Amino acid sequence: MGVSVRSARVKALQANRWVPWIWIGLLGGLAFGYGLGCTGLLDETEPLFAEAARQMTVTGDWITPYFNGVTRFDKPPLIYWLMAIAYQTIGVNSWAARLPSALAATALVGFIFYIAQQWVKPVRSPSVEPPAPQDETAFPAPLDRPSSSPIDPALPYLITAPLALNLQMIFFGRTGYSDMLLNLCFSGSILAFWSGYGQAEPRRRNRWYILLWILMALGILTKGPVAIVLPGAIIALLLLLTGQWRKVWQEMPWKWGIGLLVAIALPWYILAYLANGQAFIDAFFGFHNVARFTQVVNKHSGPWYYHFLMVLGGFAPWSLALPAAIAQVIQQKPWRSPDRQQHLGLLALIWFSTVLGFFTIAQTKYITYSLPSIPAAAILVGLWWSQQRQSSSSKPQEKNFGQIITLAVTGLLAIVMAVAAWLCPNWLNGDPAMPNLGQQVAAFGLPSLGVAIWGGAAIAILLAFLFQKYRRLWTINLAAMALFIALFVLPLLGLVDQERQLPLRQLATEIRQVQTPGEPLIMAVNFFEKPSLVFYTQQPIVFITRSVKLRPELEQLRQAGTVKSALVVTTPKTLEEAQISTDRYQSLATAGVYQLVRFSIS
Repeated sequence: MGVSVRSARVKALQANRWVPWIWIGLLGGLAFGYGLGCTGLLDETEPLFAEAARQMTVTGDWITPYFNGVTRFDKPPLIYWLMAIAYQTIGVNSWAARLPSALAATALVGFIFYIAQQWVKPVRSPSVEPPAPQDETAFPAPLDRPSSSPIDPALPYLITAPLALNLQMIFFGRTGYSDMLLNLCFSGSILAFWSGYGQAEPRRRNRWYILLWILMALGILTKGPVAIVLPGAIIALLLLLTGQWRKVWQEMPWKWGIGLLVAIALPWYILAYLANGQAFIDAFFGFHNVARFTQVVNKHSGPWYYHFLMVLGGFAPWSLALPAAIAQVIQQKPWRSPDRQQHLGLLALIWFSTVLGFFTIAQTKYITYSLPSIPAAAILVGLWWSQQRQSSSSKPQEKNFGQIITLAVTGLLAIVMAVAAWLCPNWLNGDPAMPNLGQQVAAFGLPSLGVAIWGGAAIAILLAFLFQKYRRLWTINLAAMALFIALFVLPLLGLVDQERQLPLRQLATEIRQVQTPGEPLIMAVNFFEKPSLVFYTQQPIVFITRSVKLRPELEQLRQAGTVKSALVVTTPKTLEEAQISTDRYQSLATAGVYQLVRFSIS
């Protein structure tokens, strides 16, 4: 009785065509949209992208990115172009800078939902009844599948909730980096291949394969060669393991695909080389692609298991189901099946393993590198949850030890998270740019909220264990993460902005009011540069990150004899360590830990 009721509920959801839109809107709105522009740009990386895009709107040069008067070849231009278009449409602000990432994240969630939804929809088998005529102009359904295929109709929901509600996706979907746009192109290209791979009708199959090439081309314009190298390797491994490579080689529209890829991706690279010569080749390909793989860049090193930890924490609590999900795929041995529709779990496993393996070998370690593995992890976990639903429905008395262990470990994580939330004010005072963050977090009541959320989750998990309702873990995770994001993570980001970034915006406003024509601007602090000051003052800044270098910089200005004074954003501690007497400068304003002073150059 209970099984039929659950099945009827899921079918009712499928029948209502508005439910998926509402679901995607709720996920995207909470995870990526709510309060997107309520905080300023977050130092130290986000302002680099935002300012390079702003410079394009100022200079009219949409080929060469610049930051602080210097070329910035870290990334290709697609993210800058989208930000610049947003600036010209809705204004130069943090919301516009982040909008491309938020839209890319929401589009990725929607695309994966669509793929999964089409996979579970019953399609009449041609052997039973001739298919109804189809509109040739419509985009094809991803997969040809007989109506008897026993796939859980809740699968789109089981995949997309973990995909959206995890800290990695939330962070990169709410910041103006290029990584979420890459994630959309990277993951979208693999899923477009998968959709074409499952088509029997050549014309419909080719449309998906062409979309694969288009998305890889856009990925190359977002991040570079990695957008074709890794998806290509993932697809090749799938075809080799399943023995499908000869057939797919013959099916693939190579001329159209390569032609579109070259037409979309290559022109910018040619124009950038013509404008900048060998400097572009050395910086973009030599340093930002080859060197990042072969050596440690910008002191971003880490142990070999770095990215496994990033996925474990960044995809929590869903990541705790990954061992069972991976074991399920291996146990099913899908590579032995000639049925392509049985290869989704294998594709996700290859995808997940290839991304982590590739960047584990890379010498430079960034948290951003593991982001393209998250959609694969969500698919693996969603397929596992789907299998658990079906198993518990068909064999309700049978114990599933993978499910029990996952439930128990998630319960322990909930307890750890509750303790961490309570103690977090003691851990949040380490950044010299926001020494009072811990006190603000405590005053705002976030520790109590964190304990309530995760303590409640731990109790719910205990009850699920006692009453053997193991499948309830997905719902518990969903509720806990939704509450954690809305009531803890987003308010915490607001406090970080208030303590760390707001003082810089306040001083930027002061600088634009008191700065005299031609007066240089210097930022001298004993910690990382704060490039957001460049964005908000809209001018080049000399950055000094060691107090001992401030006096030589001022002396150099004096010897040049071109200016009478200089504005310096600094801290009292930096001035003290630089051994500069108070009669050398005039204090103009203070905000947070920062002080704006004017030095007389004479």
